[in-house]
Amino acid sequence: MALNWAMLNPNRTPIPLPGEMTITTIDSGVEVTITIPPEWQPPPQPPVGGSSSSSAHAAASSSSSGGGSSSGAPGAHVSTGSFQKLKASGRVWLTDQRFIFVTEQGSSFESLSAPLHSILSTNFHQPTFGSNYLSFELKPSPDGNLTEGTSVEIRFRDRAMFEFVSLMEKTRERAIYMRRQAAEDGEGLPTYTMPANASTVTMVGGVPIDNPPGYEYA
Repeated sequence: MALNWAMLNPNRTPIPLPGEMTITTIDSGVEVTITIPPEWQPPPQPPVGGSSSSSAHAAASSSSSGGGSSSGAPGAHVSTGSFQKLKASGRVWLTDQRFIFVTEQGSSFESLSAPLHSILSTNFHQPTFGSNYLSFELKPSPDGNLTEGTSVEIRFRDRAMFEFVSLMEKTRERAIYMRRQAAEDGEGLPTYTMPANASTVTMVGGVPIDNPPGYEYA
């Protein structure tokens, strides 16, 4: 099973997206834990024109069931499953567009692909007992086998991870900036043009990544 699926080569390395650039890889000692909440959906509505007795019976059945919110309340939802917790070891690729985790063969899932702009928040944890780890909440992609509120924890068994955390956060911020620039360009705003001394400005996909638009050296 792939989560927010990534296409893999026969040697289990990810197939890059058009224009995608690999920033760094961690080839061993990576442990990832994914917590997937149950999916919540609106409760079924009584049929239009149904008898009052059947509606009353449905309401009574709903109110008598324990363990959940009342389906009679406006905007209430019902759970369609239970929490899932998946854990595996494998390899990590950080690109300028995605965080990709590919598991060792025989794991409960095959891969996790997280577009950087879909990572809603990140936290670096340094517990008193236990190893440091990075966690983030992920916005699921359509048909990605994930639900709203999915969280990911990343641990390195045999190396410090502060450098990776810093690199990932900078790359994520850059990816979000590039996405906003692309959206603004699509709205017909002026296109960014390179200054005369642009030899020192790094460009990725036509967008400056080290300096904001209009930046000039003294």
